[in-house]
Amino acid sequence: MRTLEVKDIVVHYGLVEALHGVSFKVEAGRIVALVGSNGAGKSTTLKALMGLKRLTSGSLMLDGKRIDTSHAAQRVGMGIALSPEGRRLFPRMTVWENLMVGAHTVSSAEQRGRSQELVYELFPRVKERRDQLAGSLSGGEQQMVAIGRALMSNPQILMLDEPSLGIAPKIVSEIAQVIKRLNRETGISVILVEQNARLALKMSDDAYVFEQGLVIRSGSGQELLNDAFVQKAFLGI
Repeated sequence: MRTLEVKDIVVHYGLVEALHGVSFKVEAGRIVALVGSNGAGKSTTLKALMGLKRLTSGSLMLDGKRIDTSHAAQRVGMGIALSPEGRRLFPRMTVWENLMVGAHTVSSAEQRGRSQELVYELFPRVKERRDQLAGSLSGGEQQMVAIGRALMSNPQILMLDEPSLGIAPKIVSEIAQVIKRLNRETGISVILVEQNARLALKMSDDAYVFEQGLVIRSGSGQELLNDAFVQKAFLGI
């Protein structure tokens, strides 16, 4: 498994600086939560890690080697995958076809088969719905497919952007359990961006609090759950 180090990254949208020197580390096999209010820079950070947003400055190191000049497809090949906010499925394609989109960089049919079986084991409903159009699924089922599509690239670092958004609480709990199981049984590292700060901190080994494009707090998930500032600002305590 791989270690990702984010060093002082700065990202702009036009003239607006969205990230002001963000640094954190994702150790192999850990769940890392990025929490904060809307517009704090969490999703921008994931896009920068995936190669969908160019760095103005700073660096990204994967196992000690710089990857910030590589494009998104190359990073998929390095073992990084993103399940984006809003799921972004192809609604007129079947569930199976959406999964295969995630496997387009995998040349081995054997590996594609193993990844598909893992997805079906984690999400039995995805297997049941494999011949249905993705647009006909419920929000929770679509989220399962979106995570499954990311897993089809056989990642070692899985990034999840707001997986609980717009989903019934029962399904949120189910997906959270799957994420923890996936991490525990496969050793895949997870970077979790989640508006539900309590859920994210409970799930995470390590966590970082974002505010206005800066990391303002860091620690274990449990430490930040007990942090008075975090409790007041994000947990309603």
